[in-house]
Parts: sequence; C-alpha cells; structure tokens
Amino acid sequence: MGIGKNGCKQMVKNHLEIGGGVLRYRRAYFRIKKYVDDFLMGEQLGTITKRLIILPGLRGVGKTMIVFQIYDYLKNQKKIDQDRILYFSTDELKAYLGKKILDVTDTFIQEVHKTSPVYLEKEIFIFVDEAHFDANWSETAKILFDQSKKIFMIFTGSSALNLELSVDAARRTTKEIVFPMNFSEYLTLNYEGWFPPKNMAESIRDLIFNGENDAFVENASSKENELTKKILKLGKLIDKEWEDFVCYKGFPFTLNMGQVEAHEKIFSMIDRVIEKDVFSIRSFNTETRNTISRILSFLALQFPGGTSDAKLSERLGVSPTTIRSILDVLEKTHLVFSIKPYGGAGKIIRKPWKYYFLSPSINSAIRFKLGTFDRINKDMFGVLVESMVTSYLIRMKETVGLPSGVFYDSDDGGVDFIIQDAKENVIPIEVGSGKKDKGQVERAIKKYNSKYGVIICECPKIKKVANIIYIPLTTFSFV
Repeated sequence: MGIGKNGCKQMVKNHLEIGGGVLRYRRAYFRIKKYVDDFLMGEQLGTITKRLIILPGLRGVGKTMIVFQIYDYLKNQKKIDQDRILYFSTDELKAYLGKKILDVTDTFIQEVHKTSPVYLEKEIFIFVDEAHFDANWSETAKILFDQSKKIFMIFTGSSALNLELSVDAARRTTKEIVFPMNFSEYLTLNYEGWFPPKNMAESIRDLIFNGENDAFVENASSKENELTKKILKLGKLIDKEWEDFVCYKGFPFTLNMGQVEAHEKIFSMIDRVIEKDVFSIRSFNTETRNTISRILSFLALQFPGGTSDAKLSERLGVSPTTIRSILDVLEKTHLVFSIKPYGGAGKIIRKPWKYYFLSPSINSAIRFKLGTFDRINKDMFGVLVESMVTSYLIRMKETVGLPSGVFYDSDDGGVDFIIQDAKENVIPIEVGSGKKDKGQVERAIKKYNSKYGVIICECPKIKKVANIIYIPLTTFSFV
C-alpha cells in the first residue's frame, strides 16, 4: 500500500516520537545506516554493498521504528527525494487491496519512475513491513535484487522470515535480528546523551569466553568501573531502574509507561502475536487459540524446570502432537525459545526441554493478567532474572555467534546453564537474584573438565576467585 507524501511524513513523525521527545537510536540502526551509506557511495572497486536487509523479530521490538529512522535519515540528512523511497505494510496491503509485494514495487517503478528495474538511473529504497504476510516475499526480494544494483531493500517481519528464506535469496541477504532491549539500550534510549563505555558489551563477552586469561578479567573490571561512574552521573537509583527494566520495560514502546500500562500493552502485543503471526505461520482451528493462551500461562507461572510435551498434554488435556506443534510455532514467532539438556542425542530426546520468554517483561505481563505478579516476591523475581540471562545468551548466539551452544544441566543439583565456546569448551553458568553458593559451579567445573565457571548474581563487582568468575547481574545486563 503506497502512502501519500503528507501521510508518510506524519507516519514517520508518529513512529519517531515518544512521550513528547524524539526516540533515540538502537544498535541495529547504526549498522543499517552504514549499509545505506555504502550503497549510496556506489559499488567500490572489489567490494559488494549489502543492499537486501531483513529485520526479523518479535512483534513490538521496534523493527518499524528502525525503518522509519532510516527513512528520516535518507530524507532529512542525505536529502533523498521522497519519490525515491517506498514504504508499505504487507499486512495492510493484503487486507485492503489483496495485492502482493511485487505488484506494488512494479507499480512504483513503472508509474513513479517511468522505467523498469533494469533501467533505473537513480538509487531507490524499498521498505516492506510485515513481509511474512506475502508468502512470495523471498522470491520477490531475489528478483528485485538481481534486476538492479540501484535498489536498496529492507524487509521486516516475524521471526518466521528466517525460515521462509529460499536458498538463493539467503545468499543475497544480510540479516539483522531485532531483539527486545538490553539494559544498555534502555538507558541510552531513556536518557539523552547517555552511552555505555566504548566496547562495554565486548568486554563482558570476552570475560565470559576467555575467563582463564586474567587480562580479560582486568579489562572487564576496568570497563565496569567506567560504567559505574557514568551511571552515577545519571543521578538515578540504578537498582530500581534495573528492576523496572526487568519487570516491565524490556520493549521500546514501554519506555514512558508505568507498570500497569506497560503490562497491559505487552499483553496486547502477545494477543496480536497469537492472532496475526501464529496463524500466519500455521493454520489452527479456533479451539487451539485457547490452548495457546493456556500454554503461555503455564510457562509463565512455572518455576524454572523442564517442560515435556507429555507433561503439558496431561495438564491441559490436549494431544502431545498439538502441544508440540504449538510450541514449535511459538518459537518461530520468537515469543518463546527452548533450551535443550546438555548431552548426547539420547538425553535430548529423553529429557524435557526448558522454555523461556524472549523478555522477562513478557513473563511478568502474563503474570500480571493472571493476578500473580509480585515484584517483591524473591522467587518470582528470580524467575524473571533467569529468563533475562537466558534471553541474553540466546541473543549473543544469534548476533555474534557465541556461545556456539546454550544448554541446561539436567542432572540433579546441576548448574543453570552449560554454554560452549567456538572450540566447544564447556563453561558452566549459575544465575541467581540472591547471593549464590559456589558449590554447584565447582562440581560442574570438575564434572565437565572446564577451565573455569561463571556465577551471575548480586555481587558488588566483577571478580575472579580461583577458577570462578563472579559477574553482577546489572553489569551482565549490558552485554
């Protein structure tokens, strides 16, 4: 669906402003901005520009916001004429016009630019929101990519975009998965002019994956000291800010909301994921809608532990096949993800999998709706903290390729997580919102022949004692 100049200008303005101010930038914006700059410079000698970008991610994480920030950058800083930028939502396109992406792009190039893709003289930009509502989006992207080097494209959509990529299209694509905010992004978006120390996240990752080397411990400690000074300048009670972030401020749209409004909005987002994204991935009957909600409620209310298809089937009175199908689709939307038990194929099949929400704010919003949210309940807050750490580990795996694997220790008295580095060395991790005993990690180090282990807890600062690295929860949340 094309949008008139005034309509598009207003839509961009609406997406870029929040609480009376202009929303600041997330990390993904700067990476895409660089792709845009490289594209506008033209194909350099011996280089290939990245001009087909896909932004998969859970609904509500800010994909559209990033697209409109790029739109604004092109129009107001690079002075690109508005008729060289096309934005539309495939969801609306399908609902109101019954059209496909290729219909709109063909019309745009033929009617506005009076040519075909092959003969384009100026660079154009095509931004397609909710691309997964057109089953042929991947083929369309490939066709346009191959027809002209003058077209820069961004496709956003649910995380199912990853799975719908054809082999041919995948070779041409640059993928930027958009996740809920980490604490660093939360503070950056919330406080004008505030940024974490340079390479803060990298220093924490280096500490986790190179903990046997004291130089990495010292570097991370130094960065943590810088971070502490920067946080003090905010003049805020950072512990309360962090608790608010964990409980209900994990999404950009909740930045200026109180707890009740944020939980209501997050729950509405969950409903939209079920109504729109789940049913666009797989056809379920209407009765399954209620089963999906019951599964999400069960996952939100349980304390950390494995959940088997059989266990859910028995509890909800639904066949294991239906349960497995629903969980599979929920993972494809990125609403939840699974952690498998560490070990061989036999253990993965025999033992239950653990399921976590992509953000602890999702968990707390469901609990709020069910009347069980209590932020001063230490056990409940511990569940949210473990969910946060797990989602960060998964985010690291998807964005920087480390850890290469994330598992849980299924043995009695085992640690919370087992992660692997690039060489498949095992690093045991224990998480807790209170002070943690080192016994579990010590046993895991011995059992898995690890060089060291990690405890993420309420310690005051980064430290290494013997072969155990302690990382404060607040520091880890900047990774």
